[in-house]
Amino acid sequence: MARRSLRLLLLLCLGVLSYPDVSGISIETDNKNVKAEEFKEAILSCKHKFSKGMSLRIEWKKIQSQGVSFVYYNSEFTGDLRGRAEMLNTGIRIRNVTRRDSGTYRCEISAKSEEGQRLGEATITLTVLVAPTTPVCEVPSSAMTGTVVQMTCKETEGSPPSEYQWYKNGVALLEKTGTGSAREANITYTMNKKSGTLLFNTVTKNDTGEYFCEASNGIGLSQKCSVKRMQVDDLNVSGIIMAVVFVALVMVLCGLGVFYAQKKGYFAKESSSQKKMNYQSTSEKDFKHTKSFVI
Repeated sequence: MARRSLRLLLLLCLGVLSYPDVSGISIETDNKNVKAEEFKEAILSCKHKFSKGMSLRIEWKKIQSQGVSFVYYNSEFTGDLRGRAEMLNTGIRIRNVTRRDSGTYRCEISAKSEEGQRLGEATITLTVLVAPTTPVCEVPSSAMTGTVVQMTCKETEGSPPSEYQWYKNGVALLEKTGTGSAREANITYTMNKKSGTLLFNTVTKNDTGEYFCEASNGIGLSQKCSVKRMQVDDLNVSGIIMAVVFVALVMVLCGLGVFYAQKKGYFAKESSSQKKMNYQSTSEKDFKHTKSFVI
C-alpha cells in the first residue's frame, strides 16, 4: 500500500498524471486578423481537434457595439451573409465582401463526450480594405500676394484612410522636412499628407499655377481631383487710391450741388409751389361741398 501511494505521489510530481478537460476544448484559427479587399473573398478559419464520429454544434456570431448577432445558426447562414457565404469544414468563406462585413466574428463549437459537454471558441477580426474615391479639392481661383492661402483635399470612403499628395503644374510638391532637397528648394508652404492640407503662409506670384490632389491608400488605384488654377496678383495700391479719390470727388460735387440749390432757393420755391397746389385742392373741395348743400 505504501509503495502504491509513493508511486502515485511520484507521478504527480513529474506531471505525468492528468485529468481530462471536461469544461473546454481547444479551437485554433489560421489568422486572427483577416484583411480582404472589397468585392473579393475572405476566409475566416476555425479549427478543432475532434474525432470525426463526434457530434458537433457549430455557430458563428458577429460582435457589434449594439450587441451580438448570429451569422451561422442551426446549420444555415443568416442576415447579409445568406447566399454569399459557405462553410469550409467549421470555417466560413465570404464572397463579395463589403465594408459592412468589417467587424469581429466569433466561432463557437460544442461537442458531447464521455466527460460531458465541451465548449470552445475563437475570435477573428475582419477588416475590409476599400479603395479611395475621387477626393474633393478646394483651391481658391485668385489670391493677393502676401496673404495666407489654404488648399484642402479630402475623401472619406477609403479604408485604411488615404494619404494625399499635391501637384502643381503636374509636378509633385515636396514635403517641408527641413532636410535634403526640400530644404534646398526653399519651400514656402506646408503640405500635410495625412489631412490633405496645403498651406501657404504668404503666397507670391510664383505660386500661380494649376493644382490638383491625389488620394491613395495602397488599395486599388489612386484617385485625383480635377485641376484648378490659382492666380496670384500683386495688391493694386495705385488703383485703390484712384478709386478712393474718385469717390471723394463725387461726394464733394454732390455736396456743392446741394449747397448751390439751397442758396438759389430752389428748395424754397418747390415748397411754396407745393403749398399753393395743396391750397387750391382744398378750395375746390370746399366749393363742391357748399354747392351740394345749397341744392
